[in-house]
Amino acid sequence: MTEIPATEFDFATVPGWAELVNRVFREKQKVLARMMARARGDLIEDAEHLRDRCGPEITMPPARGRLVAFEPMELRASARVAMPGGFEDYELEHVGYRGRDAARQADAFDVMEDQARRAHRGAAAAFVAPFTPGQVAIARHYRALVERHDAGGMKCASLETVRRGDGRGGSFMDAFLAEGYDIDRLRARIGDGIAMPVRRQRAGSARRAIPDRVLVDMVCLQDMTLSAVLARHGWPDRGENIIAARLALATALERMRGHLEKGA
Repeated sequence: MTEIPATEFDFATVPGWAELVNRVFREKQKVLARMMARARGDLIEDAEHLRDRCGPEITMPPARGRLVAFEPMELRASARVAMPGGFEDYELEHVGYRGRDAARQADAFDVMEDQARRAHRGAAAAFVAPFTPGQVAIARHYRALVERHDAGGMKCASLETVRRGDGRGGSFMDAFLAEGYDIDRLRARIGDGIAMPVRRQRAGSARRAIPDRVLVDMVCLQDMTLSAVLARHGWPDRGENIIAARLALATALERMRGHLEKGA
């Protein structure tokens, strides 16, 4: 078999070859960046990343801010057993539409974890999230309770709802009152302590104390990061202040979970 000698290809003869090569390189860089972001769990910042994880039909909603993708999981009976009984007969299964991930609006805890993850890059130690899953869960539960309760208050303002004779009005009122009790119990666990006390006030300083309840509500209900809470109260956004605020918030969230006594 006759070998065909290799010849050098002159790219300069291809019209616009440099721009073509650069465009291919940029597209590959975008794909690589999205793959790395998915591996890290970064917040979604562009429509391509959103469609890669959640499907080509989904669009980036401009009014909802940053998004975070997550894997929707559900505990389902294992195919290995005919009649599931114990916990070992169930398995976690990805339940996203056509195997796709889902997306939700990012809250302050997503933003703070994303910031911590970005700051951690290159470090040798394994990444540790600023807050535990249990702390984040109780914070989001508290927010959902307060938002639903506030919205329910508008319904309670209608005399029509209270006076209905079909029984449904009473059921709603029972649920509304129960939510109020749950919120009061969580707020009692937060307590009236001071998360960030002012020990020495320098002349001209605008620093103000930050109560536990204010810290929790600003982060959980108003979607403010710890840096934003500190700035609102005149505290410098320094490492030791961030650490102290994070510890105070984590402790308050643990009390809300019932794992710590008030004042601990």
